[in-house]
Amino acid sequence: MGNTYFNPGCALSIYKPSAEGAFFEYLQKHYEPNIKLHKICCHHDPKVEKDSVIVNVCAGCYRRFSTLYEGVSTVSLWEVLDSVDAFDYPDYKGLRVSIHDPCPIRNKPQVHKAVRSLLKKMNIEIEEAAYHSGDSVCCGDSFYQNIPLEEVHAKMKERADSMPCQDVVVYCVSCIKSMYIGGKRPRHIGDLLLGEETSPQVYDTEAWHAQIGEYATRH
Repeated sequence: MGNTYFNPGCALSIYKPSAEGAFFEYLQKHYEPNIKLHKICCHHDPKVEKDSVIVNVCAGCYRRFSTLYEGVSTVSLWEVLDSVDAFDYPDYKGLRVSIHDPCPIRNKPQVHKAVRSLLKKMNIEIEEAAYHSGDSVCCGDSFYQNIPLEEVHAKMKERADSMPCQDVVVYCVSCIKSMYIGGKRPRHIGDLLLGEETSPQVYDTEAWHAQIGEYATRH
């Protein structure tokens, strides 16, 4: 019999460890009191019991945990929060945003739906981009090391320019960097839920990938 785990993902653990703690505490209180914190990077064997469920935060983790490891299933934190619906939602008084859906979960409509539901519960208005949800296109970051860096940044700006609103909701930490480089104001949904600002922090593309690669190797 498997257990339930919460894996915040390397990127969130680097970006905002306080959010990791806040969401884990919420899950313990409202979702599964015996949930365990899981800090093994999704690029490595998760080392969990068969039939275990991992609550994920990162779109890349969603894809890897759902496809690479036998006997492991996964669900996004955003689906859990939306279904439990016991969160103390901040009121953003009609803030108008667009949404960038990360490409690793382009085929996960349940996640797209949950994210939009959570935004509406926070009194946030959505103006969709032309390409969103299942038709979303990459923020540009996935092209890193495949094409020259200046072309990566050009793709980030192209994707950012396609967003109708200056405020763009993301649910991937790397997408924070891409939208910032592209000239938009990124708003991570985790920050919105916790009533906090979103900061690009380290947004130099090479430095960010070095930072997350080093963290993933250690975990």
